[in-house]
Amino acid sequence: CRERDFAVDTAGFESAMNAQKEAARAAGKFKMDAKIEYDGAKTQFTGYDGTHGNNLNVLALYRTAEDKLETVTQLNQGDTGIVILDKTPFYAESGGQVGDQGVLAHPQGQLTVSDTTKVLPDVFGHHVRVDSGSVRIGAAMNATVFAEKRAATVRNHSATHLMHAALRRVLGEHVQQKGSLVDADKTRFDFTHNAAVTADEIAQIEYWVNAQILANQPASAQVMAIDDAKNSGAMMLFGEKYGDEVRVLTIGESKELCGGTHVHATGDIGLFKIISEGGVAAGVRRIEAITGLNALAYTQGLAHQVNQAAAALKSAPSELVERIQGTQEQIKALEKELNAAKGKLAAAQGGDLAAQAVDVNGVKLLTATLEGADIDMLRNTMDSLKDKLGTAVIVLASVVAADKVTLLAGVTKDLTSKIKAGEVVNHVAQQIGGKGGGRPDLAQAGGTDVAGLADAIESVKSFVSEKF
Repeated sequence: CRERDFAVDTAGFESAMNAQKEAARAAGKFKMDAKIEYDGAKTQFTGYDGTHGNNLNVLALYRTAEDKLETVTQLNQGDTGIVILDKTPFYAESGGQVGDQGVLAHPQGQLTVSDTTKVLPDVFGHHVRVDSGSVRIGAAMNATVFAEKRAATVRNHSATHLMHAALRRVLGEHVQQKGSLVDADKTRFDFTHNAAVTADEIAQIEYWVNAQILANQPASAQVMAIDDAKNSGAMMLFGEKYGDEVRVLTIGESKELCGGTHVHATGDIGLFKIISEGGVAAGVRRIEAITGLNALAYTQGLAHQVNQAAAALKSAPSELVERIQGTQEQIKALEKELNAAKGKLAAAQGGDLAAQAVDVNGVKLLTATLEGADIDMLRNTMDSLKDKLGTAVIVLASVVAADKVTLLAGVTKDLTSKIKAGEVVNHVAQQIGGKGGGRPDLAQAGGTDVAGLADAIESVKSFVSEKF
C-alpha cells in the first residue's frame, strides 16, 4: 500500500476484525441468545467454591427450533436448548475464559451441557441436549461441571495473569492486554508491542512465570468498590466497562480485575510453556502458551523428536546441533561436486546433441529429450548447445515423473526479433497439458501428458519454419 501511496485504516480494520471474531464465535452458539425474553431472577454463580451443585431450580427453558429459540415449559429427550437456573457452578463465558461443560441431572432426566454463556449480563444460559427423560420449569437439578476440563482451564487462566505481569516486566510497562482466549488446551493472549518477542525475551518470560509457580504463592480474590480497586493498584483493562463493585484477583505479583475461576495457589499451575508468538495487527502481538499436563506432554514430545533426530544422525542429543551443522556442510560440498559433474555431463551431451541439429530455412533447430535430467542440467546443456550451434532454436525436454514433463526452450539472441523462446516452449507445453514463460532467449514450461510429448516435440519444426 505504501508503494502505491495508499493509506491503511488500521483502526477500522481492527474494529471490523473484532466484529468478525464476535460473529464467528456467535455462529457456534445459539443465534438467538440476545433475543431471549427473560425477566426472572439473576443467576447466582457458586462455581468459585467447587464444580458441583444440588437442588438448583429451573427458572426458564428454551428449545432450539430451526435456528430459533422458543420459550417452553418442558424439554424432552433429543431436544436442544437453553436452561436457566437460579444458581449454578457452571462458569459462563466472559473475560476471555470459555464457558464450562458438564451434566445437569434429576430423577426424571439427564442433560449434557455443551457450553455456558451469559444470555443476559447477569443471567447464565446452559446450552444443553436432553440425553434421557425430560426436564420441566421448577424442577430441582443437580449440576456437575467436567472437573478435569475446568481444572485445565483454570491453570491456563491463572497463568495468563502471571504472563501478563511477566510481559510488562520483561518488555516494558507499555504492554497492555488487547484480548485473550482461555480454554482447557491453551491460553491465547494479545498485547500491545511494536516488535517481535525475541527468543531470549520468551525465555525470560517463561523463567519468571515458572519462578512464580515454584514459589507456590496463594491466590486470593476480593470483591470491592471500583474506587478501592483503583487505589489498591489493581490493573484494569483499557476500554472495559466495570460496575460499582469489582472482583480483584491477586496471584503472585499480579493484581488485576477478573471474574474468572482460578487456582488456589500458583503451584497448582504445574508448568508454563510458551509455544508460539507472532503478530496479529499493527503493534499487536499474540502469544499462545500451555500449562500443567499439556505443557508436560509438549515438552515430552519435543524431547522425543530430539531423540529421534539424534538417532537418525547417529549422534547423542547433546551433540545434535554440531552434527547437523557438519551434515549441512557436507551436503553443500556434495552439491558443489554434483553441479560440477552436471556441468561436465552437460558439456559432453551438448557435443553429442549438436550433431543432431537440422536446418530449417537457414536456422539451426535442435529438439531432444534428456531422460531424468533436472532443470539445472537442462540449463547447463542449453548453454553448451548455444555455444556450439551459434544461431539456433533449441527445445529440450525431460520426463521427471509418470505425469510430469519439464521443458526448456532457447533462442539465440540474434533470432529473438523473429521468434521468442516463450512462444516455442508454450507451443509444446499446450499440447501436453501445460504452460510456461520466461525471457525472449530462454523460457521454461511444464506438462503432464507424457504420452503426447514425442508428437509435441516433432511439431516444433513446422512451427519454426512458419517464422522464417
